[in-house]
Amino acid sequence: MHVRRLDPILVDRIAAGEVVERPAAAVKELVENSVDAGASSIEIAVESGGRRLIRIVDDGRGMTPEDLELAVERHATSKLPDGDLFSINTLGFRGEALPSIGAVARLSIVTRTGEAETGSSLVVEAGVKGPVRPAPAPKGTRVEVTDLFAATPARLKFLKSDRSEAQAVAEIVKRLAIAHPTIRFTLSGEHITAFTYPPEEPGEHGFLRRLSRVLGAEFHENAMSIGVEREGVRLTGFASLPTYHRGTGTAIHFVVNGRPVRDKLLLGAVRGAYADVMASDRHPVLAIMIDLDPRAVDVNVHPAKTEVRFRDPAFVRGFVVGALKEAITRYAFRASSTGGARTLESLRPQGGLPSLPAYPRRTHAIRPTSAFAHWQAPLDGPERSYASPSGLSERQANLPDLASPSADSRATLHEIEPETEEAPLGAARAQVHGTYIVAQTQDGIVIVDQHAAHERLVYERLKRERAASGIARQLLLIPEVVDLDPVDADRVLAEASSLESLGLVVEPFGHGALLVREVPSALAGGRIKALVQDVADALAEWGQGASSPLEERLDAVLSRMSCHGSIRAGRRMRPEEMNALLREMEATPLSGQCNHGRPTYVELKLTDIERLFGRR
Repeated sequence: MHVRRLDPILVDRIAAGEVVERPAAAVKELVENSVDAGASSIEIAVESGGRRLIRIVDDGRGMTPEDLELAVERHATSKLPDGDLFSINTLGFRGEALPSIGAVARLSIVTRTGEAETGSSLVVEAGVKGPVRPAPAPKGTRVEVTDLFAATPARLKFLKSDRSEAQAVAEIVKRLAIAHPTIRFTLSGEHITAFTYPPEEPGEHGFLRRLSRVLGAEFHENAMSIGVEREGVRLTGFASLPTYHRGTGTAIHFVVNGRPVRDKLLLGAVRGAYADVMASDRHPVLAIMIDLDPRAVDVNVHPAKTEVRFRDPAFVRGFVVGALKEAITRYAFRASSTGGARTLESLRPQGGLPSLPAYPRRTHAIRPTSAFAHWQAPLDGPERSYASPSGLSERQANLPDLASPSADSRATLHEIEPETEEAPLGAARAQVHGTYIVAQTQDGIVIVDQHAAHERLVYERLKRERAASGIARQLLLIPEVVDLDPVDADRVLAEASSLESLGLVVEPFGHGALLVREVPSALAGGRIKALVQDVADALAEWGQGASSPLEERLDAVLSRMSCHGSIRAGRRMRPEEMNALLREMEATPLSGQCNHGRPTYVELKLTDIERLFGRR
């Protein structure tokens, strides 16, 4: 078979598959063109998920008739004025979006510049370009795409439902709205909850308001500010507290030189920064803008321009990790504001109770318990009681015995010093079920998980000792023999030198057995066998992620070890011990969450509690 030149329209349709793979991709390309045109307001409308109609209206600079005729030609663009591919300062520079869309759909463009008295219109249908005609139009550009992929029916088979495609369009618009907070974005259409993001003022406050609109109002109360610059790279934005997270990574937003990206390097940097304070199956909420010299980043590595390639990827990754860790250390004593809301929600009854009868009916007398002895029947008449409404007895059966308080230690026996109650975590008042400390603050109460809190304190203490002069060790009076699986035992012995720097000294003691001679002083008195088994498990994870930096891997082992030196759930504490724990939490970075990412305390404001009881 001879080599032949393909038909130009067929070439355009093949190229369109790289740029326009679904309606959301077409929306992205067209909205980026509007942004590059200097628009201050962009309206997007879709029908049938964008399959039947995509309409983009902006108030940008518009195009002259000559520019409009060239705009739908392959490799014609206004976004590379000097032809330098190494210095890209625009978004849609490839010059392929309009001709690609026109090759697989019906494309209609109406545009007018601010200086022109009348506008111009052009229609491209299935790759065939019509003439440019005069048309009435306001300043800006209006683009309509109808019957997307009508010229390539095979592509239609791979599209998802209208609802799924519409949601993908909404996600694209949200990402662009985060990247350009000073522009008004409006989205409407079928299968979409219409929204409008008004323009925000330039700067940090305006950006945070835009994020609160896109990511949810709760983000504002749980956001950490980030603003650092080094070696020509500037990072600005906001990231969530470690205790405020999501089940997926869809709420992670990076913007590189104004371009929203989903880059594996940056996503890996986020995981590394939060690895010490968040569970591995949870993801933070963040939006960070990275501004750097365009020559230091290649934005042309993917046809859809969703990935980038940095000239110095190691520096960028380390810079992002360092900036996030610094913010976490600075803010992470705080617990997320949603913790108290979830606590109150768990206290509210599920579903309303049936209403009581209009009149009391006589039943058998109910003798009050000693805890409610003051609830006596009237003396001048027969004893009466109200019959329980249907279903109430079942609900009561699931509740704890409220007549029998379960506080194990009552700090109220000691006088509270005013400065203690003024502290962020307040003054300890009681220990409940040997596990939770209840403290009183000036404007509410705090409930602390004693084991989770002390686990974080021990972990931070071990890290400080390792960074300073090495972890203090305690020699065991009688070395302990620990039996392990032979594979685990070999794995521990292979890292004996690293473990010794962490305060754990082990020696071989036969097949599958270890002899433990020294342990970290902070963990003395703990269960040594469980400690060594946890260390073996952590080392097994090393093998799966051997590319992680050494410090991160050592911290992973310390995290496992610290659990064995913390106050166990079920241990009763004296009031002075509880207050000492609260004060140490206030002085320790990252104490708002344990090593596994769970919150160490929740705070309830007095106004919330009063609202729970109907006092507000």
